[in-house]
Amino acid sequence: MIYSCCIFVYCTFECFKVKNSVNYHLIFILILFSLIVTTVYLKVKEPIFHQVMYGVLVFTLIVRSIYIVTWVYPWLRGLGYTSLGIFLLGFVLWNVDNIICDSLRNFRKKVPPVIGITSQFHAWWHILTGLGSYLHILFSIYTRTLYLRYRPKVKFLFGIWPVILFEPLRNH
Repeated sequence: MIYSCCIFVYCTFECFKVKNSVNYHLIFILILFSLIVTTVYLKVKEPIFHQVMYGVLVFTLIVRSIYIVTWVYPWLRGLGYTSLGIFLLGFVLWNVDNIICDSLRNFRKKVPPVIGITSQFHAWWHILTGLGSYLHILFSIYTRTLYLRYRPKVKFLFGIWPVILFEPLRNH
């Protein structure tokens, strides 16, 4: 989670750079952050530490994404806020599951399986963060291709699944 979120942070901060440029300072900082978090977590084995460090990365993504949809590309608010909202809902459910896991287990023993399945908040965390991450990747691709003056378009496969299509700039 830490490593993949660092990739999201890098992409979000680098979407307004010229082609073929690499921000080695940011790469170094993110790799160092990941290695420190991994080392500390393996030593202390404290899930709260991992959750807080992951929260720091998610907060960074939120702040940068809000900047993009507020000041740079306001017409991307729907995609940006949807991806962040779904992701944050998954993050909240994950933390609720961590806090009241025993209560949820007891609840699931007392209710029909169909209702019990819906209270599997850890599973919802995986589903929602997966979907939120996918939408954030689309947001990053859309932002980057706009900056590079391509013409991105959001299309929906089967009317429900969003994808980005783009045409390169025509050279005349």
